[in-house]
Amino acid sequence: MRLFGARRAAHVAGEAGHHGMLNREGGVLTAVASAIALLFSSYSVYETSVRRPDLRLFVPPTIQYSSPYQNSNFEVFVVPVTVANVGARSGAVLAFDLEVKNPRTGEKKMFYAAEFGRWTMTNAQSGNFEHFAPLAIPGKSSATASIIFYSRLDETVMQIADGKKGEYELKLSASVAEPEDLGPIDKLWAGPPAPLAFTMIMPEIDHRIFENGTLMLYNASWKPSGGEAPAGQP
Repeated sequence: MRLFGARRAAHVAGEAGHHGMLNREGGVLTAVASAIALLFSSYSVYETSVRRPDLRLFVPPTIQYSSPYQNSNFEVFVVPVTVANVGARSGAVLAFDLEVKNPRTGEKKMFYAAEFGRWTMTNAQSGNFEHFAPLAIPGKSSATASIIFYSRLDETVMQIADGKKGEYELKLSASVAEPEDLGPIDKLWAGPPAPLAFTMIMPEIDHRIFENGTLMLYNASWKPSGGEAPAGQP
């Protein structure tokens, strides 16, 4: 009887130890599952509510150019621009700048975003354009506009286009409103969109087309350009 009792006690102790181990393993698995659920929940909140504006710039494979006036530094580039906000909070583009370089001459010329619309001499003479205004882009959305860029008034370069067929290097930059509603936390992430550099081919210029039209520039791949993230972001 004593031997049986000892065996029984040992068996019960073993069973208790086994159940205790299972309970500990179950507790670990529950804790791990809870931690994973918390991580996914936190990431979801970050992506849908907290993530600061993250703006990306895109341009199509074609843009337009006009140089309607002789003996002037006035030139026009019309660039359809899409701004995609992959962040959760609203963002705003306050201004655009366009730098154009002629690789054959080495000259660079700066242009500013002046108006929205389709450039023609008729529209210019009638004032049939909408003045440029900041673009507000809600989170997880995009905005598209055809932006008319004019030469800056202080530009010393007369004509960046030399009239011959060839490539031109363009760089589109955006000035944005920096979010401050989360205070120092907003400083942990990169800010304005990366400047968008792209190359366009301009055909040989026949100035008669500028009497009431524009000249199309195109890129060699015939594909859109853009999507670069700010420095420090994927």
